[in-house]
Amino acid sequence: MRRYSGLGALLIFMAAAAWFAIGDKQAPQRNECQDSGNCRTEKRDTAPVPTSTGGFDFYVLALSWSPTYCSSDEGSGNRQQCGTDKDYGFIVHGLWPQNERGYPESCDSREPERVPDSLGRSLFDIMPSMGLIGHQWRKHGTCSGLSQADYFKTLRAAWNRLSIPADLRRPQTSKRLSGDEIVRKMTAANAGLGKDAIALTCNDGQLDEIRICFTKDLKFRDCAGAGRQSCRKNTVTLPAAP
Repeated sequence: MRRYSGLGALLIFMAAAAWFAIGDKQAPQRNECQDSGNCRTEKRDTAPVPTSTGGFDFYVLALSWSPTYCSSDEGSGNRQQCGTDKDYGFIVHGLWPQNERGYPESCDSREPERVPDSLGRSLFDIMPSMGLIGHQWRKHGTCSGLSQADYFKTLRAAWNRLSIPADLRRPQTSKRLSGDEIVRKMTAANAGLGKDAIALTCNDGQLDEIRICFTKDLKFRDCAGAGRQSCRKNTVTLPAAP
């Protein structure tokens, strides 16, 4: 009886060891992507967008690095966007209708030139200036073939479909990165976004804008010349928010 009892204990021990080995293989493993917070993520918003009847080929969503603008002479007087109580990182500069060659601007429109405060201020979380909002509507929104309300709805939808990597949102200290690093971070955080859909611009060695190309129904697409004045610096500084 003792002989069989010992064999049974051995079999139980071997079965338990195999069970824990399988469990260990199935346990989720953390990786560098998860630890850095720059994992590829799903889009935040995939709701249908207003259909544009404008005669253009695609959109460019221009994101301005707010601390760069606020450190300029022009930005220093903008109380709505800049100041010690403001901590914006990227804000929407505009959503620009583009053609494969060139772009339309300041088009004829039956919509009013002025953007009502009620509409403009609803965008202040991503576009914190009535002056900027009004200018973007007159220069670019009028060429979208959309009403004011639908143009800004599309602008917000484009912003919502883009994921900003955690370390590019509101850095508390100044960062210096290469353009390739910034592009890699953006493509890693956004499924379907390729490096040829992104352009960077800079000003005196500081990051000025990231520009992302979208189809009319707000899918990422490659594009040529989106940067127009693309940054040619090897590295750029992202100044910290004030």
